[in-house]
Amino acid sequence: MALGSSLLATLVLALTVAAIPLEARNGRVTLPLAKRTSSTGVANVLARDQARAQFLKSRGSSDLKSRQDVTATNQAEDYVVTVTIGSTDYTLIVDTGSSNTWVGADKKFVKSSGTTSTGNSVEVSYGSGEFEGTEYTGDITIGGSLTVTDQSFGVASSSEGFDGVDGIIGIGPEDLTEDTVSNTNEVPTVTQNLYTQGTIAEELVSVFFAPTTSESDANGELTFGGTDASKYTGAITYTPLTTTSPASYYWGINEEITYGSDTTILSETAGIVDTGTTLVLIASNAYSKYQSATGATEDEDTGLLRLSTSEYDNLESLYFNIGGSSLEFTANAQIWPRSLNSAIGGSSDYVYLIVNNIGTPSGEGLDFINGYTFLERYYSVFDTGNSQVGFAETAYTYATTN
Repeated sequence: MALGSSLLATLVLALTVAAIPLEARNGRVTLPLAKRTSSTGVANVLARDQARAQFLKSRGSSDLKSRQDVTATNQAEDYVVTVTIGSTDYTLIVDTGSSNTWVGADKKFVKSSGTTSTGNSVEVSYGSGEFEGTEYTGDITIGGSLTVTDQSFGVASSSEGFDGVDGIIGIGPEDLTEDTVSNTNEVPTVTQNLYTQGTIAEELVSVFFAPTTSESDANGELTFGGTDASKYTGAITYTPLTTTSPASYYWGINEEITYGSDTTILSETAGIVDTGTTLVLIASNAYSKYQSATGATEDEDTGLLRLSTSEYDNLESLYFNIGGSSLEFTANAQIWPRSLNSAIGGSSDYVYLIVNNIGTPSGEGLDFINGYTFLERYYSVFDTGNSQVGFAETAYTYATTN
């Protein structure tokens, strides 16, 4: 299949699958996530991720304008759900790195009798784009039947950086909405409203992704208000949110990374868990150690590290040491799906690594980002009520799908 046709199929699948009815059990509501490949492709995945990382870090600046910014970049690949407002469906990126919900990027907003403009302006800046517009309130329905009443959402009058998608559903901490809406301090998130309205039993969101070797795959699940034991194995290990800024603005945690049995790549430091980032990004000094340990070469075409197939045979596991637990990230987990090498401008002769450089050295308060390639191997729980993030193994933690 030609790449253009494949990308179109991906988007159509995302729109179709995300509308599957929800499953509600024990005070939680579960809906499927569909993987979406941007119409611009994934050739610039590293540049997009690094731009997002630098903008996320800028929120730690003492400059007031930086503190008003909320980052949610339209990535080369992402996960989407369908949100209905009135009788119109919108395809929104699910983003743990931002907290505003808004529509109107690709498909323009259609006003309905159940929505009301507050007259307040909304302006949100992004790593590779922005949107501005007007705040509305009204009922929004996620995935076909999960309704949030009187939800604040933005309606874009202009936006850039969001090709083929209609906006964002932000599931990050509420603080990220601070000063994004005029005449308003903070805006309750979708998760908060679901909890305060009694729709879900706990103020948390759980995310499941499965590794995929296809550009069109409905392989994710989003659960509001609880966890889905059918999607993970063993126990969930929790770690408290970090107090180190700027990671503390997001779903920030402390972790240490080692390679093999005894090589420390990154000493314990603060970073974030982020569905809006594709790769695993680590501080530049850690990246240098990782490159040396793996023997990988920087590839000019993709920007990623590459190995020959024989070198890949010697690749050892990474270990993410989080909250007293060691999460193994196998050799296969560290590589881009080989069947998709051409999508990133790579060659079938090489194996490409998904661990790369965040662009700045450690010690700056946001020294790593565990993107969705990490979350494809570990079930994740974003627990607002208890200020913690949890991880558990899945059937794909040790898979060799890539």
